[in-house]
Amino acid sequence: MPKSLILLPLLVCTTPAIAQSAPPQAAFAEAERVLADPSTADRLTNVVQALSNAVLDLPVGQIQAAVEGRPATPADRNTTVRDIASRDDPDFDRDLQRKVAQAGPAVRQSMKAMSQALPEMMQGLQHAQKALERAAANMPDPDYPVR
Repeated sequence: MPKSLILLPLLVCTTPAIAQSAPPQAAFAEAERVLADPSTADRLTNVVQALSNAVLDLPVGQIQAAVEGRPATPADRNTTVRDIASRDDPDFDRDLQRKVAQAGPAVRQSMKAMSQALPEMMQGLQHAQKALERAAANMPDPDYPVR
Protein backbone atom coordinates (compact mmCIF):
# COMPACT_ATOMS: atom_id res chain seq x y z
CA MET A 1 0.00 0.00 0.00
CA PRO A 2 2.70 2.61 0.81
CA LYS A 3 4.34 1.99 -2.59
CA SER A 4 1.07 2.68 -4.37
CA LEU A 5 0.74 5.98 -2.52
CA ILE A 6 4.13 7.00 -3.87
CA LEU A 7 3.67 5.65 -7.40
CA LEU A 8 0.17 7.02 -7.98
CA PRO A 9 1.22 10.72 -7.97
CA LEU A 10 4.18 9.87 -10.21
CA LEU A 11 1.89 8.11 -12.66
CA VAL A 12 -0.50 11.06 -12.71
CA CYS A 13 2.41 13.45 -13.33
CA THR A 14 3.69 11.43 -16.29
CA THR A 15 0.32 11.21 -18.03
CA PRO A 16 0.68 14.61 -19.79
CA ALA A 17 4.18 13.62 -20.92
CA ILE A 18 2.81 10.43 -22.43
CA ALA A 19 0.00 12.28 -24.19
CA GLN A 20 2.33 14.74 -25.92
CA SER A 21 3.72 13.88 -29.31
CA ALA A 22 7.44 14.00 -29.98
CA PRO A 23 8.73 17.42 -31.13
CA PRO A 24 9.64 17.59 -34.80
CA GLN A 25 13.23 17.04 -35.88
CA ALA A 26 13.29 20.58 -37.26
CA ALA A 27 13.11 21.93 -33.72
CA PHE A 28 16.17 19.86 -32.76
CA ALA A 29 18.04 21.09 -35.81
CA GLU A 30 17.16 24.69 -34.87
CA ALA A 31 18.37 24.13 -31.29
CA GLU A 32 21.65 22.71 -32.58
CA ARG A 33 22.06 25.68 -34.93
CA VAL A 34 21.44 28.19 -32.14
CA LEU A 35 23.79 26.40 -29.74
CA ALA A 36 26.54 26.25 -32.37
CA ASP A 37 26.25 29.97 -33.21
CA PRO A 38 29.00 31.95 -31.38
CA SER A 39 26.84 35.08 -31.32
CA THR A 40 24.36 33.23 -29.08
CA ALA A 41 27.00 33.04 -26.34
CA ASP A 42 27.69 36.76 -26.74
CA ARG A 43 23.98 37.56 -26.48
CA LEU A 44 23.70 35.31 -23.44
CA THR A 45 26.63 37.11 -21.79
CA ASN A 46 24.92 40.45 -22.50
CA VAL A 47 21.72 39.17 -20.92
CA VAL A 48 23.59 38.03 -17.81
CA GLN A 49 25.23 41.45 -17.63
CA ALA A 50 21.86 43.21 -17.86
CA LEU A 51 20.27 40.87 -15.32
CA SER A 52 23.10 41.37 -12.86
CA ASN A 53 22.71 45.14 -13.18
CA ALA A 54 18.95 44.86 -12.66
CA VAL A 55 19.44 42.75 -9.52
CA LEU A 56 22.10 45.12 -8.19
CA ASP A 57 19.72 48.07 -8.65
CA LEU A 58 16.94 46.49 -6.56
CA PRO A 59 16.08 48.65 -3.55
CA VAL A 60 16.53 46.61 -0.36
CA GLY A 61 17.10 49.26 2.31
CA GLN A 62 13.53 49.08 3.60
CA ILE A 63 13.79 45.30 3.92
CA GLN A 64 17.07 45.65 5.79
CA ALA A 65 15.48 48.17 8.17
CA ALA A 66 12.52 45.83 8.76
CA VAL A 67 14.85 42.92 9.50
CA GLU A 68 16.77 45.09 11.94
CA GLY A 69 13.45 46.07 13.57
CA ARG A 70 13.64 49.80 12.94
CA PRO A 71 11.68 52.23 10.77
CA ALA A 72 13.13 52.90 7.32
CA THR A 73 14.89 56.21 6.86
CA PRO A 74 14.96 58.17 3.59
CA ALA A 75 18.49 56.82 3.04
CA ASP A 76 17.19 53.26 3.49
CA ARG A 77 14.60 53.82 0.78
CA ASN A 78 17.40 54.51 -1.71
CA THR A 79 19.75 51.70 -0.63
CA THR A 80 20.23 49.04 -3.30
CA VAL A 81 21.90 45.64 -3.46
CA ARG A 82 24.79 47.37 -5.24
CA ASP A 83 25.25 49.77 -2.31
CA ILE A 84 25.38 46.95 0.20
CA ALA A 85 27.70 44.79 -1.92
CA SER A 86 30.13 47.63 -2.59
CA ARG A 87 30.45 48.63 1.08
CA ASP A 88 33.14 46.00 1.68
CA ASP A 89 34.60 46.05 -1.84
CA PRO A 90 34.82 49.41 -3.62
CA ASP A 91 35.73 47.62 -6.87
CA PHE A 92 32.72 45.31 -6.66
CA ASP A 93 31.02 46.64 -9.82
CA ARG A 94 34.18 46.49 -11.90
CA ASP A 95 35.07 43.00 -10.64
CA LEU A 96 31.58 41.68 -11.33
CA GLN A 97 31.52 43.10 -14.86
CA ARG A 98 34.96 41.60 -15.51
CA LYS A 99 33.90 38.18 -14.23
CA VAL A 100 30.77 38.18 -16.37
CA ALA A 101 32.81 39.19 -19.44
CA GLN A 102 35.37 36.46 -18.70
CA ALA A 103 32.58 33.88 -18.52
CA GLY A 104 32.03 34.26 -22.28
CA PRO A 105 34.55 31.59 -23.36
CA ALA A 106 33.21 29.14 -20.76
CA VAL A 107 29.66 29.79 -21.99
CA ARG A 108 30.77 29.15 -25.59
CA GLN A 109 32.47 25.91 -24.57
CA SER A 110 29.41 24.78 -22.63
CA MET A 111 27.13 25.55 -25.54
CA LYS A 112 29.40 23.61 -27.90
CA ALA A 113 29.33 20.61 -25.55
CA MET A 114 25.54 20.89 -25.28
CA SER A 115 25.23 21.04 -29.05
CA GLN A 116 27.33 17.90 -29.41
CA ALA A 117 25.36 16.07 -26.70
CA LEU A 118 21.92 17.15 -27.93
CA PRO A 119 21.37 14.32 -30.45
CA GLU A 120 22.15 11.68 -27.82
CA MET A 121 19.98 13.45 -25.26
CA MET A 122 17.09 13.57 -27.70
CA GLN A 123 17.56 9.89 -28.52
CA GLY A 124 17.42 9.11 -24.80
CA LEU A 125 14.26 11.15 -24.42
CA GLN A 126 12.68 9.31 -27.34
CA HIS A 127 13.57 5.97 -25.73
CA ALA A 128 12.06 7.16 -22.46
CA GLN A 129 8.90 8.26 -24.26
CA LYS A 130 8.55 4.86 -25.92
CA ALA A 131 9.08 3.12 -22.57
CA LEU A 132 6.38 5.29 -21.00
CA GLU A 133 4.03 4.52 -23.88
CA ARG A 134 4.65 0.77 -23.42
CA ALA A 135 4.08 1.07 -19.69
CA ALA A 136 0.85 3.02 -20.22
CA ALA A 137 -0.36 0.44 -22.75
CA ASN A 138 0.16 -2.34 -20.20
CA MET A 139 -1.77 -0.62 -17.43
CA PRO A 140 -4.92 -2.45 -16.38
CA ASP A 141 -8.22 -1.03 -17.55
CA PRO A 142 -9.94 0.62 -14.56
CA ASP A 143 -13.35 -0.34 -16.02
CA TYR A 144 -12.47 -4.03 -16.20
CA PRO A 145 -14.72 -5.98 -13.82
CA VAL A 146 -13.04 -7.23 -10.67
CA ARG A 147 -13.75 -10.86 -9.73
